Order: sequence, then C-alpha cells, then structure tokens
Amino acid sequence: MGLLLAGIGAVAGALQESWRDYFYCESIPNEVLLKRATRRRGGSNHGSDNIISNGSIIAVADGQCMIIVEQGKVLDFCAQAGEYVFDSQTEPSLFYGDFGTSLEQTFANIGKRFEFGGMAAQDQRIYFVNTKEIMGNKYGTPNPVPFRVKDDNARIDLDVSLTCFGEYSYRIVDPILFYTRVVGNITGDFTRDKIDSQLKTELLSALQPAFAAVGRDGIRYSQIPAHAQALCDALNTELSEKWTALRGIKIESIGIASLKASEEDEARIKKMQENAAYTDPTYGAAYYVKASADALEKAAENSAGAPLGFYNINAVQQASGVDIQSLYQAGAQNAPAAPAEPPKPVLEPTAATWTCACGKVNDGNFCSNCGKPKPVKKHIKCSLCGFEPVYNEGEEPKFCSKCGKQFDENDYVE
Repeated sequence: MGLLLAGIGAVAGALQESWRDYFYCESIPNEVLLKRATRRRGGSNHGSDNIISNGSIIAVADGQCMIIVEQGKVLDFCAQAGEYVFDSQTEPSLFYGDFGTSLEQTFANIGKRFEFGGMAAQDQRIYFVNTKEIMGNKYGTPNPVPFRVKDDNARIDLDVSLTCFGEYSYRIVDPILFYTRVVGNITGDFTRDKIDSQLKTELLSALQPAFAAVGRDGIRYSQIPAHAQALCDALNTELSEKWTALRGIKIESIGIASLKASEEDEARIKKMQENAAYTDPTYGAAYYVKASADALEKAAENSAGAPLGFYNINAVQQASGVDIQSLYQAGAQNAPAAPAEPPKPVLEPTAATWTCACGKVNDGNFCSNCGKPKPVKKHIKCSLCGFEPVYNEGEEPKFCSKCGKQFDENDYVE
C-alpha cells in the first residue's frame, strides 16, 4: 500500500463520478501540531470513515507532513507538497521532501513497515503534522540561574545568578517520531498546549548547562543577547536526547528579552574591575592625586580652620607611605616601549647614481651632502679631424686612431 504522484491537473471535483475519496488539510493553525485529514467523498456518501478507498487522492501542502496510519501503525508518509493517489497494491512510497533520509530511517527503525496483501485493514486514518516553525513560546526563569563570570584581565572568576526572560520557537523535524512517541491515534486535533508545559520545564532545566557552554567560549553574560544563535546551539545540544531523539522536536531559534544579574553581583563585579584597574601604577597614581585634590578642597572648608585640615592631610600621607612620583615612574617602566624608527636606507652606487667629490653617493642633480651640482658627462671628439672614438668608460684612448693626434682637454666635449 503506497502513494503514486498524481498529475498536476488532478481535481477533487473529478471524483464525484467515482468511488474514490479526496483527503486534504487546507491549513494548520499555529497552535495545532497534528490534525486529522478532511475527507471529501466521491460517488457516494456511503462507506466507513476509517477506510481509505483504493485510488483516493491525497493532497499535501507546504509546511505539512502527511501520515497514513493502519491499525495504529504508520503505513506510509509524505512530506513533499503535491497530490498523490493511494494504491493499496504498492509498497510504501515514502515521499520525504526536505527531511532527507531521516524520516525513512525512523520509519525503518521503529519497525512499522508492513502490508496486508492488498486487503484493507479495519482502521485506516490520515493525519497531517505541522512542520512549520512554531513561534511565540514564552519562557522565564522562576529562580535565578548560575553563570560563571571569567575575566582574566580583571582576575575575576566567580559565579553570579542570572534571571532570563524571552521567547523561543521550535519545529517538528521528525513527524514519524512525533506521532509514534507523543500523539498516537487521536480523533481530533493535537494542540501545542498539551506539551507546552513539559517543553518549557525541560528548556529551563537545560538553560544552566547551556549557559555554562556559552561561558566556556568566553562570552560574557551581558553579551549573550548578541550571541543568541550560540545559546540556541547549546540548548539543542543539551536537549538532543529529550527533544530530538525522543520526540522529533528541535529548537529553531531563541530570543532574549531580559538577561541580568542581581544588583549585588553587578556591584561586586564592578568593584573587582575597578580594583583591577588600580593595579596599574599609573592609574593608581592618578587616583591618589585625585583623592588628594578632593581632600585639599575639604580641608580648606574645615570648620576648625584650614591649617588643622592640612595638618591632618600631611599626617595621613606620611602614614600611608605612598610616593606618587614613584608610582608614575613604575608606570612608565611598565609601559610598552615605543616602536624603534626604521633605519634609513643607505643609497648604494648604481648605474643611475653618481658619486660626488666629497664621497657622497647621490641620485639627484645636486649632492645632498655638499650641494655641488652633478658633473656633466663628456666624451672625446678629435679637434683635428673630428673623429669620435668608441670606448668603454674608464678605457679612454690617449691618441686619435685616425690622425694620430694626442688627445688633450680641448678634445673633451659635452
């Protein structure tokens, strides 16, 4: 007994002249998780409500998974939108749409696959499971949840108590498992309020280990709303056995409307962060200077006279033994050294450079050391016959090879 994909033009009205039925589910409200199919009879109004006539058409819409149940056991299913013909002579067809092979594996694992040799059983039903995202599930921690705050810079490692409120959504990712483990044979609709309380309780129980997993990644509790997906993944990990493996449900997303620590914990963390800042000598010196300035202002307003106030300040400073100048010097020693300037490039002689008489190698028209102009390069031209010899630099000839004249300064021209 299985399903055959019907033609796109199949219309329920065409069943009026036959004994076949038309099963469909126009829409599933957000509060309904499973709904029994609506039957439109064809040919005659006679027949049992719990028998699917051979050749009947079943329409499946997006966001639905259709399940055929026989004698309380799953016979076939389809999670792919379209119209299908029920054929009692075929094997289960298993159209599982976007669910991959997970539904087929579940179908095989629970041992529900069987056949009746083409004969109809005593009870056959068609259910539609809502596979859309079920949103608007509110949650809130009735009691504070512990969270570990770790800050190596401030040397903080302590547990605080968090209160958390918001909403989450879930989706049925394994309709076969959801039907067999949660719903079973039902006459009417299975609504979300039947399991909301159980899911919320288990979600709140999973918050503590999920917060611990997020904290291990270095995410501070004040940053968790910006890392909602990380919290969602941690919750799915914690709830994988109770929700996914047991009921075929998975958390789709979670939103955090409020997340805060107690006022005592907030004040304690702020004080520890402030104290950690003063471990830097420079910050400590600045704080001491500010405190001294405030004390001087108050001393000037002393009702017993300013001299007495100043005397008391000096006594306190001497007793404390704090040397502000030493603190500033320690801070300067601990400060990171300024990056050293890169060495200036040394200009090496090349074919494009020239060496001045002072020994400086230059690449411009004037010497960068003494300011002398770049010498003009000259070549030899015999002043007697006009012959211009060809030679390599440094191998200048002394005599003209054409007329034999000895070259002198008159023979060097620009």
